Amino acid sequence: MFKKRAGEPSPPLKVVLTVIMVVVAVAFLAPTLWITANALRPQQEIFTHASSLSINTFIPVEWTTQHFVTLLTGSFARALANSLFISVMTVILGLLVSAIAAFALSTLRVPGKAVVFAFIVISFLVPFDALAVPLSATFRQIGLDNTYTGLILPGLGHGLAIFLFKQFFDNLPIELLEAAKVDGASQAQTLFRIYLPITKPAMIGAGIILFMFQWQAYLWPLLVGTESEMYVGAIAIARMFGEYTTDYGALFAGSFLLALVPALILLIFQKQFVSSVASTGMKD
Repeated sequence: MFKKRAGEPSPPLKVVLTVIMVVVAVAFLAPTLWITANALRPQQEIFTHASSLSINTFIPVEWTTQHFVTLLTGSFARALANSLFISVMTVILGLLVSAIAAFALSTLRVPGKAVVFAFIVISFLVPFDALAVPLSATFRQIGLDNTYTGLILPGLGHGLAIFLFKQFFDNLPIELLEAAKVDGASQAQTLFRIYLPITKPAMIGAGIILFMFQWQAYLWPLLVGTESEMYVGAIAIARMFGEYTTDYGALFAGSFLLALVPALILLIFQKQFVSSVASTGMKD
């Protein structure tokens, strides 16, 4: 007989907790399963089983991939490629900007550094949508509307990404920086040859934040990317709602594709992302 460890719930309580967790998980997964099922069922069957819940609400009676074929051979493919290009470029350039800024805030001994960091922390607490309208007017004035540059730039200096990098750099032994100085390494060499190679969790965490910021963006692309060739995935989905008719099959298929990409990224890098976020509150 195994003795119950201190603090361990009793078997009946375990059963109750397990049931609760399963119910909560199903409740959260139900909308995703419904969207996936509607993306794979024929147009005429989409709302047939929506009025009353049954197994066929989440599992199609007939299966089809025609909605995905229609999307990926039409204008939505360009919008999806735009989203992917903008998000990937934001990650690459944003990681560089964030790492340089965080390295300066972590290692340089200059007056007012704490004030600058405070403003950075405040910046990611302010919703970007509150700044989007006046900022988009400025971008139009300088000719950056309907350009990839205009769509990418606002995502580069993300305060939360800088915060993650700085907290990670602060936790590194000061001996690394001192040894680099003794060896005559410049600030750039110290950052790129010593600090960045050992900051994989922070890079992955910051990269996911930067990617998600652009991938799920709606208001900014709506204001700046007004021409059809500059549409991103979220805008293309919104444009599917017609005045008189709507292709709901394509709508659900597009929603599924837009949700699939970040879900796969989070699934692959979940351990590193959790590690990077958890390390932000640690200080040796």
